[in-house]
Amino acid sequence: MNESIHGHQVMELMASSTESHTESELLAIIASTFGENARFHTCMDENLTSKNLIDFLTSKGKLVESDQGLSLALNNSC
Repeated sequence: MNESIHGHQVMELMASSTESHTESELLAIIASTFGENARFHTCMDENLTSKNLIDFLTSKGKLVESDQGLSLALNNSC
């Protein structure tokens, strides 16, 4: 099994982009960067799929959704 990737790495990936992305675009970017079967963890949870991670980050206000798609919140620290 691959090593778990911290959710901050996905947040850093988002921070490097100036664009918003739809959820499906973001899932594709995560898969191409970390692999189709990558698992993620955060300070609060583990063994997350990329979809689970996006949902978690959105629920915690780390990712914000707009008409343009998902983007990193300006106050994205833990």
